[in-house]
Amino acid sequence: MKAIVYKSTGSWYIVKDEAGKFHNARMKGVMKLDDITSTNPVAVGDIVEMEIEAAESNTAIIDEIYDRHNYINRQSPRHKHQHHIVAANLDQSVLVATLKEPRTSQGFIDRFLVASEMYHVPAIIVFNKSDLYKAKELEKYEQWKTMYEEVGYKVLLISAETKEGVDEFKSILKGKTSLLSGHSGVGKSSLLNIVVPGLDLKTQDVSGWSGKGVHTTTFAEMFDLPEGGRIIDTPGMREFGLVDITRQEVSHYFPEMRERLNNCQFNNCLHFNEPGCAIKEAVNDGKISEDRYVSYLSIMESIEEKSY
Repeated sequence: MKAIVYKSTGSWYIVKDEAGKFHNARMKGVMKLDDITSTNPVAVGDIVEMEIEAAESNTAIIDEIYDRHNYINRQSPRHKHQHHIVAANLDQSVLVATLKEPRTSQGFIDRFLVASEMYHVPAIIVFNKSDLYKAKELEKYEQWKTMYEEVGYKVLLISAETKEGVDEFKSILKGKTSLLSGHSGVGKSSLLNIVVPGLDLKTQDVSGWSGKGVHTTTFAEMFDLPEGGRIIDTPGMREFGLVDITRQEVSHYFPEMRERLNNCQFNNCLHFNEPGCAIKEAVNDGKISEDRYVSYLSIMESIEEKSY
């Protein structure tokens, strides 16, 4: 029987069969997972084959994972050299960012965008808490909106508090499977409570002493949207660790660089100080944002030499 994984809690999964019924499921003990090296072999969004354990029980055994259309990976929070599949079979990824309480760094945004590009998942950036923004934050928003839209990303300004922009937010989710990510405290739970009526997820304020949000979600979980589509809530992330990427590949995941790579003098150009570099030339000419280039350099520095 086919089913979709809606929640993973480590060893048990909540899955929904084709008739719309939910089951608690676990993996078959002898299941072959030779080609799966992540800390979580089954992820939210996976399509699986399962067998009901007993007619009167609500439990099932997962004995097959169907090929994924795509997925998003990040560095495992507990194991630096392992990866963790955030979610699978996505139509788009939505990053919820904030310009204050807490402030999302551009570096975090760009790492998320690189991960989305790596796994061929279209990304959208949603700036929440617009009700808190003064002139300084609104000016920063306009700068970032221009910068990201020029390279092809959709950017929204919304407020879960005042409902500004919420209708447009709902419309981009309709009929699609969307991954919702961001730091703790950016208002993901508040937005989910708006788009999934009756959900009543627990929300907490940003902890005042640290400026960091308090974790309210422990495991990734998928919810059906009333107007069609699904949304996957993920635990708040302090950082987004990239995995399975070499220094040579990073520029391929910056759209504004990717389209210019063939113009570099050397095929193996890393866009540092090489002669005839089309990327550096575009930065100097203002055709590539200097801030995005700085993000690129930061990501390059974070990749260990031995990985390429």
